[in-house]
Amino acid sequence: MSIRSKSPIGQRTVIGFDFGKKYIGVAVGQEITGSATPLGSIKANDGVPHWDNVAKYLKEWQPDFIVVGLPLNMDGSEQQLTLDAKKFGNRVHGRFGIKVEFQDERLTTADAKEQLFSRGGYKNLSKDNIDAESARLIIESYFEQQYD
Repeated sequence: MSIRSKSPIGQRTVIGFDFGKKYIGVAVGQEITGSATPLGSIKANDGVPHWDNVAKYLKEWQPDFIVVGLPLNMDGSEQQLTLDAKKFGNRVHGRFGIKVEFQDERLTTADAKEQLFSRGGYKNLSKDNIDAESARLIIESYFEQQYD
């Protein structure tokens, strides 16, 4: 399956992934509003997702490009998970032919937990919610960086 970019810059749809070894958070963003919505998460086995689930999100939302969060160390250096996230992004690009961008995701998980808790208390802090919320924050921080 190959999906081609069709929207003009400023009006593109973006899918964001918060990469993890067991779960990959998913969100969809709209460039025109600079905002994103959490969608859920995809189970992964040691960082390898169920590709059918990735394909479902891409087919449903037909993104113009994808943003994958890069889990860097606090000093900005790479760690093994950073390399795994890059490998995931490269595999998504290879399988689906969609441009992939990477976005520094330091502190997004802490931010996601804080925002979810403020909206719904502890019951809102499920793993699925946290991963999807992190993906939302990754997209929104990508948009902010593009238009600063």
